[in-house]
Amino acid sequence: MIVGRVGIIIAKEGHRTMAAQERRRRAAAIQDAGAAQDELSLALDEVGVRLPSLGLDSVSLASDYLPPLVDLGRCNPGTARQLAEALREGGGRSGELNARVREVNRRSMNRP
Repeated sequence: MIVGRVGIIIAKEGHRTMAAQERRRRAAAIQDAGAAQDELSLALDEVGVRLPSLGLDSVSLASDYLPPLVDLGRCNPGTARQLAEALREGGGRSGELNARVREVNRRSMNRP
């Protein structure tokens, strides 16, 4: 009977360790999403675009299954046009930009 109790105690400790590791992994993923949001905000500021609703997606933050997502939010038509213009001005690199976006999307889809 003592061996059984020891086994239960060891199993509980293993579960606690796994839960703590998962919390640390989740916290790191949320920090990464926050850093990505900050990077995007700075890049948009550099081209004169402000997305007032830019933030982290609260549904994905509360989920145990979804990765943390950056929510681009909503903006008025003027801001949408500014963003479109800023993207077009990067036009000489549009092929390179498209390739980079596809690569980032491909990598994000392959994450565990």
